[in-house]
Amino acid sequence: MRRFLVLLLLCLAPAGLAGAQELQGTLRKIKDSGTLNLGFRESSRPFSFAGPEGRPAGYSIDLCLRVVDSVREQLRVPSLKTQWFPVTPENRIQLVANGTIDLECGSTTVTLGRQALVDFSLLTFVDGGSLLARLGSNISSPADLGGKRVAVVPRTTTEKALADALQKNWITTAQIVSVKENAAGLAAVEQGQADAFASDRTVLVGLLEQAKDPKRLRVSGQYFSYEPYALMLRRDDPDFRLTVNRALVKLYQSVHITQIYEAWFGRFSQASALLRAMYSLNSIPE
Repeated sequence: MRRFLVLLLLCLAPAGLAGAQELQGTLRKIKDSGTLNLGFRESSRPFSFAGPEGRPAGYSIDLCLRVVDSVREQLRVPSLKTQWFPVTPENRIQLVANGTIDLECGSTTVTLGRQALVDFSLLTFVDGGSLLARLGSNISSPADLGGKRVAVVPRTTTEKALADALQKNWITTAQIVSVKENAAGLAAVEQGQADAFASDRTVLVGLLEQAKDPKRLRVSGQYFSYEPYALMLRRDDPDFRLTVNRALVKLYQSVHITQIYEAWFGRFSQASALLRAMYSLNSIPE
């Protein structure tokens, strides 16, 4: 009998420990505070931007709201609140790493260098760097930027990719114009302070819709980089990352991802084969 009880306790111990360890890190923080802190970009349309009355809106915002629903259900906190913090390319990584925000809902590219500082969810989108310029400028690729002024947001993957593309094309006379945010890049082109603005192509298309006179501008159909997006979270928190990924997988396996996509990008049937493959490849079995 004693041996049986010992074996029974040994069998139950892992389950008990697992239950005790179930809420740690970010999930424990959210449970205790009753609040999930989210970061968003103010001018990264259509992924993440300040909409009517300054409220966060966009494709990435909709994905994060699905995550919020999953966290609320998992923690059994019906009254779970969300607090939104505007972030910039300069401070977004720091605000995640230092715990100010729990999840960044923007247009952040996954890189190995960034993974040394923060962690990422499964991929949420696939894009690439391109150029916005005035109509008739004959600017379509970095090879056309000799002697031109090109605006770019510092400390973004586009900045490095653009520098690499200019070097590969032996362009040494391009003048780099640093701008704080995407909206400032559009303004620089509109006001003649730059000949082109370099950013992710989908972001540029969203900016074009906000231009004062969209007919005077064009977004190139060429890409000069590969930009895989994901939601950013703190390192060394596998439980929260799993919760985020479960929410995304559930979404990718449903018709709702089509509805969210079409709300921000148009007909899903016209989505790139690469993006459709990304949704399928990230539909990981439970």
